[in-house]
Amino acid sequence: MRSYFRQRTMQSAISLFGLVVLVFFLARLTGNPTDLLLPVDTPLAVREEFAARHGFDQPMLVQFGRYLLDLLQFDFGESLRDGRPALQMVLQAFPTTLLLSFWAMLISLVIAIVTGSIAAWRPGGVFDRIASLISLAGASIPNFWIAIVGVLVFSVWLRALPTSGTGTPWHWIMPVTVLFVRPCGVLTQVVRSSMIDALASPYVKTARARGVRSRVVIFGHALRNAMLPVVTVAGDQAAGMVNGAVIAETVFGFPGIGKLMIDSIMFRDFAVIQAAVMVTAVAIFVLNILIDLAYALLDPRVRHG
Repeated sequence: MRSYFRQRTMQSAISLFGLVVLVFFLARLTGNPTDLLLPVDTPLAVREEFAARHGFDQPMLVQFGRYLLDLLQFDFGESLRDGRPALQMVLQAFPTTLLLSFWAMLISLVIAIVTGSIAAWRPGGVFDRIASLISLAGASIPNFWIAIVGVLVFSVWLRALPTSGTGTPWHWIMPVTVLFVRPCGVLTQVVRSSMIDALASPYVKTARARGVRSRVVIFGHALRNAMLPVVTVAGDQAAGMVNGAVIAETVFGFPGIGKLMIDSIMFRDFAVIQAAVMVTAVAIFVLNILIDLAYALLDPRVRHG
């Protein structure tokens, strides 16, 4: 197990370095922040002083080398917009996105496991057809469309939910809904497929023949053996929630890392962009390791291997 963790840590470090290089140079392809942060009629001398103060007048490789040296000291620089440390801004916004993603994934898993398991009990039945239709629709509808329609229906027409903010539980309903619909649809299909295979296993047939109650057969015998592919897909969906969070937080004005990324890209705030991508990448790598640990808990063969 220790050898495995060392190997995964090394792979993550290589991937993180590649990501650092990619984000650094791609961010600077968007242009010079001086053109956005200073007025058009700013004198040339002021522009040159601003560029020199932030190191934009240096060659690109020199800027990259300085960035790497600062990164080794966990110094991502300061925001060009308000002068605060970039890492501090990201760490303040990250818990909101983390909590938003947690509730969305928890609701997705609960609904998917229950719905997919019941649908798999009688494949081709009425409940199975309805559940499959709804889950396929949920997995296919884009997040931005759900967000826009949600604002139009529940905020503009019905005036039942607020359009933005985080002050009350009502503010969380639409952002969480936007995030959980797609993973819930995908996971329902995966649970259904895995449960159909598990319910066709000999040990399940034996349990049925012995008169064990259906609820015990489904959730006590078959579900655990059907969870490995569900854990895999759930991990991918959880990592992909960052994309959904960008849309949800932008539409609903949520002060999370997704909205922070969009605002930083629009203002060419390089330090904040790099810090946000780095923190998100580290979180995803940790999530992948936790998923591997979940494999070992669910399947002893993985642990012994």
